[in-house]
Amino acid sequence: MVRQWQAVRPGLDTGPMEIIGRINRCAALLQQAEDAPLRRAGLSRPEFDLLGALRRTGHELTPGELARETFSSGAAVTKRLKQLTERGLVERRGDTRDRRVVHLRLTDAGRDLVDGILPVQLAYETAVLSGLDGPEQGELAALLGGLLSQLEGRLGVLRA
Repeated sequence: MVRQWQAVRPGLDTGPMEIIGRINRCAALLQQAEDAPLRRAGLSRPEFDLLGALRRTGHELTPGELARETFSSGAAVTKRLKQLTERGLVERRGDTRDRRVVHLRLTDAGRDLVDGILPVQLAYETAVLSGLDGPEQGELAALLGGLLSQLEGRLGVLRA
């Protein structure tokens, strides 16, 4: 794609396209793989992210807090929580002071599922990244972390 653009518009700097295009392609390929261990457990990545947020914080969260923890919309969190609650992985508790507020926590089955699948998922992700050695993985993580911080701080400005 870059070579084609350079052939028809040789004066354009396609460097940014090379980076963004590769990030997008990596994301698409990773989404296509759909995290095999999660799929075997009957979970999507977004569902696992909700369960993981409840597990790693170690305390109850409201749906709004879960949305912030997982960078998800409130509507998406509500839909996923309904499914996870029906499966007996998450339970809801009303707030004693404000009936509009709901607190969420993992059930024992939810905690067991997260604790059982996390090592398998991490091994899968390690295999996905096995083409990069340790220092390369660290460098990539740092570079992507820097880009992510920059985007999170400037995205509203860039949209204007």
